[in-house]
Amino acid sequence: MLFKVPPMPRIDIANAPVRTGTGYPAPHDVPCRERRRVQLGDAGGLTDFGVNLLTLKPGVWSSQRHWHLLEDEFVYVVSGEVVLVTDAGESVLRAGDCAAFPKNDGDGHHLVNRSDGDAVVLEVGTRSGGDTAIYPDIDMMLDPQKGFVRKDGSPF
Repeated sequence: MLFKVPPMPRIDIANAPVRTGTGYPAPHDVPCRERRRVQLGDAGGLTDFGVNLLTLKPGVWSSQRHWHLLEDEFVYVVSGEVVLVTDAGESVLRAGDCAAFPKNDGDGHHLVNRSDGDAVVLEVGTRSGGDTAIYPDIDMMLDPQKGFVRKDGSPF
């Protein structure tokens, strides 16, 4: 019996949803206001994990330094250069470099574009639902029921 192969589910990147900025409360939003994510996973109908094409202009951060209780993350630098900041220090990632951040490892991380040009990064991460994120450098956490709160649970 012959099976007909369906057409490839190609994603039209130009028409994929775009999310610019951040939901962080002030003043924690400032370094991330200009980050731009093309939501490729959403465009493709993925639900178990997210895939974004992140563009960071010079001086822009991917996020506040954080770690997730329930979600793995992975990044691959497509073009440009970023600085990966973790508890171990800083390292430069260039096109072709990648990094992985296992859930619940307690090592906060983020990317900062300190170069003179744009950096493009492919991000992949679990969509567990009910996740908690901890931001070790600032008095903030993401509570699955309350959203962004101070580490003592009080609202911003």
